[in-house]
Amino acid sequence: MDYITSTFLTPLFLKQLLMWAIGGVLIYLAIAKDFEPALLLPMGFGAILVNIPMSGAITQVISGTPVEGILDFLFKGGIATEMFPLLLFIGIGAMIDFGPLLSNPFMLLFGAAAQFGIFFTILAASLLGFGIKDAASIGIIGAADGPTSIFVANYFKSEYLAPITVAAYSYMSLVPIIQPFAIKLVTTKKERMIRMPYKPENISKKTRILFPIIVTVIAGLIAPTSVPLIGFLMFGNLIRECGVLDRLSQTAQKELVNIITLLLGITIAASMKADTFVNLKTLMVISLGLVAFIFDTIGGVLFAKFLNLFLKNKVNPMVGAAGISAFPMSARVIQKMAQKEDNQNFILMHAVGANVAGQIASVIAGGLILMLIH
Repeated sequence: MDYITSTFLTPLFLKQLLMWAIGGVLIYLAIAKDFEPALLLPMGFGAILVNIPMSGAITQVISGTPVEGILDFLFKGGIATEMFPLLLFIGIGAMIDFGPLLSNPFMLLFGAAAQFGIFFTILAASLLGFGIKDAASIGIIGAADGPTSIFVANYFKSEYLAPITVAAYSYMSLVPIIQPFAIKLVTTKKERMIRMPYKPENISKKTRILFPIIVTVIAGLIAPTSVPLIGFLMFGNLIRECGVLDRLSQTAQKELVNIITLLLGITIAASMKADTFVNLKTLMVISLGLVAFIFDTIGGVLFAKFLNLFLKNKVNPMVGAAGISAFPMSARVIQKMAQKEDNQNFILMHAVGANVAGQIASVIAGGLILMLIH
């Protein structure tokens, strides 16, 4: 009876029940809605695992002796050391084709502009009482780049790592819902119908090989703390483009990404313990993450509209919204919106160029924040 009273009839157990419900929602979204299932499903199941009273999946004190749980062990080795997110960057880099960006380097501007929400949200979070390091970690959610969000939050030892991760990947999966809403707030139908002719260029193999090397060096000189992020991303791309490591490129894109994603998802759950996760601050983090995401989208659109004041050949402002890091989902959403307004409007390749520029820009933005905030 004492065991039942001390374990189940407590405020903590009610919070644990709530975490079971949250885990169930994440699993539902993964299976029924196909929202980032490779990550949301293990995160949801992990949230249940760590919130079972006296769960052996996390560290427990038994007879006065700490017994390390498997999830705490994986967290300490894979996330606290930044190993999992960095290894994931290799796979992401191997997936990306920078050809559309190299054909139209102008798209780099939209990748930079679409990071506005990060810095806006850092300011907002600071004004709401979060410490500068926690505010910076929350702001990075706007990049729509899960690995970068995890890397920055862990680097700053933010106590909000779990809600930041949940928010980052949840909003990435909700790009088809959030971005159209944000874009329509600041554009007209006429602007969304603007056509942009695309003339593909034949990018030489030498250029494709030199690009990841040059980007790594330049980014490293600008923001040395970004070297692990940008370096692993570009290393993955170099494996793809070099032409002599096709087998390793395929392994990085498939097996490596799949294994790390599964481990990352269930390991993040180690920080989703009810006693620290269920509070008002968590709700504020998730809400601020949505603000960051929306303002990143709006920032890219407004920058495109500003450029149109001076350009003879107008830019479809929706392309600016593709400057976030959610590749290639955002580019597809932009193309779908363009064709909804005009079924003969094809701006996909411009959107893809902005989208891969956003991948680079989000990593550099993360590195700059790490360098500027100590």
